[in-house]
Amino acid sequence: MASLRAYLFDLAARIRVKARLGHSPDIARIRAVFHQNTLHPSPSAVFDPGELGGVPGEWVRPRKKTDVARPHLLYLHGGGFVGGSPFTHRTITAAFARADFRVFVPDYRLAPEHPFPAALEDVVAAWTAFSQEGPAAVVGDSAGGNLALALIVEARRRGLPVPAAAALFSPASDLLARGASFRSNRHRDAMFTPGILASLITAYLAGADPRDPRASPIEADFSGFPPLVIHAAEREVLRDDAVALAERARAAGVRVELALWPVVPHAWQLADNYVPEARRSIEMAAHFLRREVRTAAALPEEAA
Repeated sequence: MASLRAYLFDLAARIRVKARLGHSPDIARIRAVFHQNTLHPSPSAVFDPGELGGVPGEWVRPRKKTDVARPHLLYLHGGGFVGGSPFTHRTITAAFARADFRVFVPDYRLAPEHPFPAALEDVVAAWTAFSQEGPAAVVGDSAGGNLALALIVEARRRGLPVPAAAALFSPASDLLARGASFRSNRHRDAMFTPGILASLITAYLAGADPRDPRASPIEADFSGFPPLVIHAAEREVLRDDAVALAERARAAGVRVELALWPVVPHAWQLADNYVPEARRSIEMAAHFLRREVRTAAALPEEAA
């Protein structure tokens, strides 16, 4: 059964996001809405500016001291490819730090000023440097989930180390918008209409082929992909991107854990300190990733 706070957060998303976005394709307005997050991150995390592979970003680590090596995690923020930043997603990255990960969040370039594949190039550059320290996981929400999958595609193509595992929160895996939920959930989704998503895709691709697996990872060859954990909301328009992704990956022999959550809106993990389902989603993903990274890196087990 969904919590009362899940219902309240869904209502808040309808008022603060969907109503403000309306049907306007204006990217400046959309970006302003995406940057309005006022939720406070967990106080258990410390944030430090940094860079990896020449890409600026933010390190997030637990405040507590420990001599045990922490698993590493690259977090790719959402924001429809046109907005978002390490700052807007601190509630999520702090939660992963609370789960005892050492996190880097690249401040990748945004469309339309820097269209496809600029964001992916930044992510690959950061990952190339990050992966030199040993096995690590990658996590992304929404557009960041798209980039996490595209990173795996590109890492395999370039012969780079592949993430030990990936967690994907409502990933935008199909920029051709072929999922039935784009139509069936257009009124139920608390944040987006198909028209708004179409304007974001247009700004990001800038004429590039949406069938390119780096743009629509659902088109990729999934053989050899690392284990995936995928969470999406039952009511969101991107629901079937997650379902189709899980089906395609499983058909290729990839180990996948898929969970569809009732009531909550898109990217509900942002409400880590408010909505119980947000905390549970992150904790489930963290447990999955910690196990895979520690196994790959032969790190000792430690409770989060």
